[in-house]
Amino acid sequence: MFPGTDPSDKTATGGPRPGGPGLLAGHTVARVGYGAAQLRRLHHDRAAAVAVVHRAVELGVDHVDTAQFYGDGFVNDVLREALRPGDDVVVVSKVGADPAPGGPFPMRPAQRPEELRASVDDNLRSLGVEQIPVVYLRRLDSGTRIPVEPEQVVGIEDQLAAMIALRDDGKIGALGLSGVTLDGLRRAIPAGVACVQNAYSLLARDDEDVLDVCRTEHIAWVPFYPLGSAFADMPKVADEPVVRAAALALNATPAQVGLAWLLRHAPNILLIPGTADTEHLAANLAAGAVELDDATLAALDAVALAVSAG
Repeated sequence: MFPGTDPSDKTATGGPRPGGPGLLAGHTVARVGYGAAQLRRLHHDRAAAVAVVHRAVELGVDHVDTAQFYGDGFVNDVLREALRPGDDVVVVSKVGADPAPGGPFPMRPAQRPEELRASVDDNLRSLGVEQIPVVYLRRLDSGTRIPVEPEQVVGIEDQLAAMIALRDDGKIGALGLSGVTLDGLRRAIPAGVACVQNAYSLLARDDEDVLDVCRTEHIAWVPFYPLGSAFADMPKVADEPVVRAAALALNATPAQVGLAWLLRHAPNILLIPGTADTEHLAANLAAGAVELDDATLAALDAVALAVSAG
């Protein structure tokens, strides 16, 4: 278990924590949480979106990842309606982009300090809270496909100054980084970094060195694209033959095996797989109970090492 975590495996609502307990900015949370971005697909059915969030809480989720630019505020608005104080859910948001409805991408970079401050205020309003427990600064150093204009290339020190001021003002509780390089993380550590969110999976391990620093510094690692993505150049974990064979042997799905490997790979890893479907949600959360025997883990590790070396 990651140092400093509460040994309790129960959430505030009495349910078990999927994947057991982990630590996020001083909060004990389930190691398998929920990424809410996919709720924007239910823009036409708000009740269904609210129902997904309610089901997540029922199943033990107490860590939800969101952003104002998901669905142009729709996702935050759904969370505001669906989550109740007694649920004791740690809602984590991010800044560094703004919604761009109708454009070639659903978001546009918003990296300047004044834009970061405005985005935090937008998140506070849409979530209906006075403080966001954790806010990621979404850098554009890695893992982004959004076109970046020259005026949006901003030094991390200027951005950190804005985020620290927001933390000092009480608008955010802790600072995270997303899309950050190893050099950027090292430069940011003195400011206090609670978590890092970069693209990472069994088959996409370019940032292993960044994860190593996070593990050493007791910084939570919250990978996005933990199973790959729809992008053609990003391999899908569920298509890997060794993963599929392991799933068959364990009576699990390939996605569950990919998520279970991440949980075993490092104690500071927290997962936020996303979906807009309650059955898929339950399957993702059940990955926290998938136990990898030594032989299966060795086979998966061999794949991971081959990817890392290649």
